[in-house]
Amino acid sequence: MNDAAEADSIGREVKRRVSKQLGRSNTSRSGMWFWEVDRVLLTLVLVLIAIGLVAVAAASPAAARRYSDAAHVMPAMHYFWRQLVWVCVSLPVLIAVSMLPETAARRLSLVCAGVFLFLLALVPVVGAEVNGAKRWINLGFSDLQPSEFLKPFFIVATAWILSFRAKDPELPVLFVTGALTAVVAVLLMLQPDFGQTMVFGAVWVILLIVSGISPVAIAGLGGTAVAGVVAAYLFYDTAHTRINNFLFPSKEAALADRYQIETAHATLTGGGLTGTGPGSGQMKFRLPEAHTDYIFSVIGEEFGLLACAVIVMLYAAIVIRVFMKLLDEEDAFRLLAAAGLASQFGIQALINMAVNTGIAPSKGMTLPFISYGGSSMVALSVGFGLLLAFTRRNPYLKRSPYTGRWSKG
Repeated sequence: MNDAAEADSIGREVKRRVSKQLGRSNTSRSGMWFWEVDRVLLTLVLVLIAIGLVAVAAASPAAARRYSDAAHVMPAMHYFWRQLVWVCVSLPVLIAVSMLPETAARRLSLVCAGVFLFLLALVPVVGAEVNGAKRWINLGFSDLQPSEFLKPFFIVATAWILSFRAKDPELPVLFVTGALTAVVAVLLMLQPDFGQTMVFGAVWVILLIVSGISPVAIAGLGGTAVAGVVAAYLFYDTAHTRINNFLFPSKEAALADRYQIETAHATLTGGGLTGTGPGSGQMKFRLPEAHTDYIFSVIGEEFGLLACAVIVMLYAAIVIRVFMKLLDEEDAFRLLAAAGLASQFGIQALINMAVNTGIAPSKGMTLPFISYGGSSMVALSVGFGLLLAFTRRNPYLKRSPYTGRWSKG
């Protein structure tokens, strides 16, 4: 047998073995996961993670220079190598969580929601202060931000409580979930973290709407939200300062506070449509948090506004894909959990990009799967793994176009 024939024979054998392992006849956990998981969603998030590594590599020299001093000079690619490590840790977490059965994923979320709510309550007491805010617990090798991990678990727990409304509309699930959300909001504002408070509140409202509350209740929530913003402006110093400095930039203090937003906007638009090229950006060296909060602006400078548009479409595609899959979902819990997780993902991305474009005040919020951050990357992987777990579909079942019920195909 010549070399070409031998190579062809080996290729056919490898293909046969892969087909056997991944074929629909394979009923192992990994085999079933391969066919049940939404591979489009999985591909989209892997693309985002890859873009994030490129973006952190572009922003790393600016961040390394900013955080270097005479005693310790960081290598230019310091943050890129650290992010690569966190990606290698996070990807197995994402896959492992996405393989969990629905019951196990729900139980994990309920337990972890309680654990991280407790840790969130500890942050004002034992938290490490960074830039005037206590949001992290120092673990020695890294900083843990409980609010990042609490988000996906709290969303699933809230979805579980609201799902009981489908069985008994008289249950006071609105007040129970509202009280829990209020507790989280108070703990977040103590840090202070107004951005995360908005995310928790917005996702709670979306979950209520998806669960089918009355238009009167929705109107009441809208009025409550407006009243809440007004109250925050009047009685919450952080919100008062942020709103004043954003709306009235002519004041001297406001101009200083707006420096980040204005610099981010200038960096974002500095590269035009196609960018200055990888490693060629200069405006990024003026950004305070080029590798985290303002990485979207670094992408705009070095890769252009067209690249930013592609990223926006990727986030939109993920959210739209999830909601399209949920159009025929009959299980109330799965519907609410997946809708809440997708909404949280989209809202966080939207807030970060709004800050970078200068249409929202600074929030200190990362861009999902793109910004640098170990705690954020692992937490997002857990959340997206839960999203993949709740959107999995059995490949052996088909929905009848007449009854709408699932049955063996």
